[in-house]
Amino acid sequence: MNSIAIFCGSTLGSDSIFAETAEQTGRLIAEKGQTLVYGGGRSGLMGIVADSALQAGGQVIGVIPQGLVDRELAHPDLTELHVVKNMHERKTLMSELSDGFIALPGGAGTLEEIFEQWTWAQLGIHLKPCAFLNVNGFYDDLIKFIRLTTDKAFTHARFSNALIDSSSIEDILNQFENYVAPEPKWGVKDREQLVKLDT
Repeated sequence: MNSIAIFCGSTLGSDSIFAETAEQTGRLIAEKGQTLVYGGGRSGLMGIVADSALQAGGQVIGVIPQGLVDRELAHPDLTELHVVKNMHERKTLMSELSDGFIALPGGAGTLEEIFEQWTWAQLGIHLKPCAFLNVNGFYDDLIKFIRLTTDKAFTHARFSNALIDSSSIEDILNQFENYVAPEPKWGVKDREQLVKLDT
C-alpha cells in the first residue's frame, strides 16, 4: 500500500487530542514510506497532518478546488498540489491517487468524503479499504448507526464488517496491509473487472 488518503477537519476541533492524532498520523505515514494524499488545505487538522508528514520527510499530495485556492487556503509547501475545478473532481482524483482512505475527526465534509469512498467500494468502483480513526470515541455513535443499518437490512454485513474502526493509526495501517475486499454489491465475479460507473 503506497498512498493513503486522509479526510479530516479544516479546523482543530475542541480537544487537543485531535491535533495530536493528526500529527501522529502524518508522521507515521511518512515514516512507513507511504505517500499522504489529502485535500490540499493549510488550516486545521488538514494542515497539521500535511505538515507532520513533510517534517518527517514524507511525500504529500494535495488536491484542492480552484475556489479554495482563490481564497488562499491552499498549502504552499506540498510535494504536489493538484488544482481541480470542483469538489467532485477533487474526490475522484483523490480516489484514483490513493490505496486506502482514513477519516480522522471532522464535520460534514469529512463524513461525505469517507462515505462516498465506502459506497464506491460497495459498488465495486474500487476495492480499497476505508477506516475511521476513532479518537476518544469520536465516531462511536456513527459506528453504532452503521451497525443499525445492517441490523435493519439496508447494509450488507460484509460491508459494515469491512469498514475499519480503530483508535490506533498503527492498527489501521496494519489492517490496510492485510485487507481483503468483500465481494461488491452486484456480484462482480472477476475482481479485476471493476464496475465502471459515472458517479
